[in-house]
Amino acid sequence: MDKQAAIARVEELHRLLNQYNYEYYVLDKPSVPDAEYDRLMQELIALEAEYPELKTKDSPSQRVGGQALDAFAKVEHRTPMLSLANAFNEGDLRDFDRRVRQEVGDVKYVCELKIDGLAVSLRYEDGYFVQGATRGDGLIGEDITENLKTIRSLPLRLKENVTVEVRGEAFMPKKSFEILNQQRSERGEELFANPRNAAAGSLRQLDPKVAASRNLDLFVYGLANAEELGIDSHSKALDYLHELGFKTNPERRVCANIDEVIQFVTSWHEKRAQLPYEIDGIVIKVDSFKQQEQLGATAKSPRWAIAYKFPAEEVVTKLIDIELSVGRTGVVTPTAILEPVRIAGTTVQRASLHNEDFIREKDIRIGDYVVVKKAGDIIPEVVNVLPERRTGEEEPFKMPAHCPECQSELVRLDEEVALRCINPKCPAQIREGLIHFVSRNAMNIEGLGEKVIAQLFKEGLVQDVADLYTLTKEQLMNLERMGEKSATNLLNAIEASKENSLERLLFGLGIRHVGAKAAKILAQQFETMERLSQATKEELLAIHEIGEKMADSIIAYFSKPEVTDLINELRSYGVNMTYKGPKAVSNADTDSYFAGKTIVLTGKLEKLSRNEAKEKIEQLGGKVTGSVSKNTDLVIAGADAGSKLTKAQQLNIEIWDEARFLQEIER
Repeated sequence: MDKQAAIARVEELHRLLNQYNYEYYVLDKPSVPDAEYDRLMQELIALEAEYPELKTKDSPSQRVGGQALDAFAKVEHRTPMLSLANAFNEGDLRDFDRRVRQEVGDVKYVCELKIDGLAVSLRYEDGYFVQGATRGDGLIGEDITENLKTIRSLPLRLKENVTVEVRGEAFMPKKSFEILNQQRSERGEELFANPRNAAAGSLRQLDPKVAASRNLDLFVYGLANAEELGIDSHSKALDYLHELGFKTNPERRVCANIDEVIQFVTSWHEKRAQLPYEIDGIVIKVDSFKQQEQLGATAKSPRWAIAYKFPAEEVVTKLIDIELSVGRTGVVTPTAILEPVRIAGTTVQRASLHNEDFIREKDIRIGDYVVVKKAGDIIPEVVNVLPERRTGEEEPFKMPAHCPECQSELVRLDEEVALRCINPKCPAQIREGLIHFVSRNAMNIEGLGEKVIAQLFKEGLVQDVADLYTLTKEQLMNLERMGEKSATNLLNAIEASKENSLERLLFGLGIRHVGAKAAKILAQQFETMERLSQATKEELLAIHEIGEKMADSIIAYFSKPEVTDLINELRSYGVNMTYKGPKAVSNADTDSYFAGKTIVLTGKLEKLSRNEAKEKIEQLGGKVTGSVSKNTDLVIAGADAGSKLTKAQQLNIEIWDEARFLQEIER
């Protein structure tokens, strides 16, 4: 076969294999026998071997697993992947509905099964799958593109040449999970506790061939840039995703009111056992995107959606002891030590007891037989005791008056239930604060794990986070299992952390109520540590996502002299105190041409990189998107602009070249 014939045949094989793959894995209606599919795949692989230049990234042959990776790169989500608030009963759902209707009036909801898997973000450019990432902390995830390609229900090329960002849930079907654990048992390997853990572990394998062998599946449930494509509701977005070739879950319903929602939820309590995959609840979303925008979001979760969690599995076991731990904010938390017991697929030996009042109300004693469940199928907690099984040898528990770490007197602040150690020199708080400061979502200092922190603290080398920047190679090499190379790498990581953008430092400092997303919002708004530290309560509350509790906490934090000293010390060591990301729109920007406009960049720019152009537009109040639609206000076209330019011309959208763009931003 000559090359021209090979090109034509490869294109035909792509078409056929993609069609058969879609029929089998998405529609569950195969039109050809497996043997025919396998024969065509082998023909494609043989042609690609003969003509390597014909092997493309979207080839069906690329699903078997590519080259093993050294590590996963970090990916910043263009649209944050927020977590959902939870509902555990009918009252919670009706409260959610009441809050929604108070804000937006009459509303329709979309109910979807909550798949028990791993949330992922998928990015397609001009119809081609280019990147997939884990949720991570909602702002930054890990690049698992090659592993996601091994999921056969994930299209490598869409039915339209569109640029979209899609959200979905990768999961392991029950049958695949059973086969995997059977294989691991035969090899004498540790079994996976549940399909969710197995799916997450599979997608974080550095060798994609391992992921390919696990037979994962995927449902998509969201289109991050739906409104750019002229779609005005979540239900329509799901229909459109199905038309593009994605696998969407057919077990969904548009509900006219909360009563219909509750009926849907109730119907799946029993039916979920019949599904070929695990679900742990129902997700309820406001259907209208306009109403979603009106409702907005908190720093952690959208106000227009909620996750109903099915009641957890409950078991009985014996409470052997109660341990106390001191967190970085000084809260002393009691934890039940249990006789090992399996709950919802995992072995549990520890469970939350929340606080002293909880123990007193439940009359929990050491030696009691207790009922334990997983709250939301995740966190084990003690539900109640079985007093009828007491022998008289059980011991009542009383919280100590002094900190178990530093012996300082414990107090209750602001009528809180929790007991706190307020000694700023408490070793436990310092250790936990250091661990938080160096964590991935904060300063991200690789090599500084809990064990190294514990050693540094024990040796008196660090007393607060600023001390990390005074460490020397000689000091580190004296630590257990710390050679010269490890010490050098750690010092390089510490040095590199000085260049982090302000939001990482803010989150790392552990200001009460300020999570990673809130830290970024604050950094973007105030831009420097100095400006934020001097912010008034009114200035903080003017930010939509910042509430009164968070504002009070921020002001209280920066009013402390020891905080001022710490920040000055960090600054003296060269730690960056400014925000380096795209700036928030200021009042001065509202007069710019770009303010409030939706803009698409296409083609190659000569004077600026794509990221530099995007940042300039965002600084001037514009929004940069990846797809041209009727909602696009302007297209900036560089050299070799393709389909996006053509579509803009068809829709009569204003088009600028780079020179016109530079002229505008330099005004």
